Order: sequence, then C-alpha cells, then structure tokens
Amino acid sequence: MLVIPIMEGEYIGEEEFRNCKGVAGGNFFVMGENQMAALMGARAAADAIERVPGTITSFPGGIVASGSKVGSLKYKFMVASTNEKYCPTLREKVADSKIPAGIKAVYEIVIDGVDEKSVASAMAAGIKAAVRVPGVKFISAGNFGGLLDLIKLIFTKSSNFFYFKN
Repeated sequence: MLVIPIMEGEYIGEEEFRNCKGVAGGNFFVMGENQMAALMGARAAADAIERVPGTITSFPGGIVASGSKVGSLKYKFMVASTNEKYCPTLREKVADSKIPAGIKAVYEIVIDGVDEKSVASAMAAGIKAAVRVPGVKFISAGNFGGLLDLIKLIFTKSSNFFYFKN
C-alpha cells in the first residue's frame, strides 16, 4: 500500500495492481431544478454505484461537474471539450440544446466496469437513487455516436433506465 501525504490528508493507493478488459464510459446526466437538487441527486447516484460490484465512478467523488464531448466546435486540435448542449446557461444560445425547460443544473456520472452487465446494473442503481431526490427532474445520457466505445446501453422505459419526474 502506498501512503502519500497530500494537503487534504493522505492519498492511499495500491502498490501493485493489474488490469483487464472492461467497459468504460457508461454515463448519465442528473438534471435538477436547482444546483443543490442536481448535486444531491448525483451524490446519491455515486453512492449507490459504489455498492455495485465490478464498477467504479472514476471522477473525484464520482461526479463530473463539466461534462465533455468528443472534439470541439471551435478548436479542431482538441480531442475533447465542454458539452455545450448540456449547459443550462447556454440553453437559449445553443442550437439543439438538450436542457429541458426549468433545469438549472446538470451533473454527469461516468461509470467504468468489468463488463457490460456490471455497468448497466450500476447505471440502473445510480438512476434509481438520483430520482428519489426532490428537485431532480430529468435523467438523460450522452451519446457520442460510437466514437468512444462499441457498446451502447440504451435508455428505454421498459428497461427501467429511463426516468422522468414532474
């Protein structure tokens, strides 16, 4: 075990580790009527996913505050940039915004896992936890057109992956 002092305490990591093939980049967006609702929904989702075997949320605290997309509209040399279609403050300025009316904040949850089934289970657990938080109004997901992976997990009402709360 490695223990490295850092300003907030200690970083603790494995001294030796192995890797294996898996599924990276399962994702969904938690959309709220305000910043606190969206953040608490995302926190509930990350906590639920933490309990799903074979999966991790690889961002700090399990939450992505500024979701990205493949490429950039303005700078061709960039491999990734902010996903402007999911920025609430740009809703009226961006063509084809994905932000429903009344949504003021969005957080992304990114899930990596040992296989497709684990990632799907983690997504379901995270979504179910997020929608229980008052003020979470909508769950969506990023679609990168197959540019990141060959596996697509589809949100449908019948799969229990699609939730909408009034």
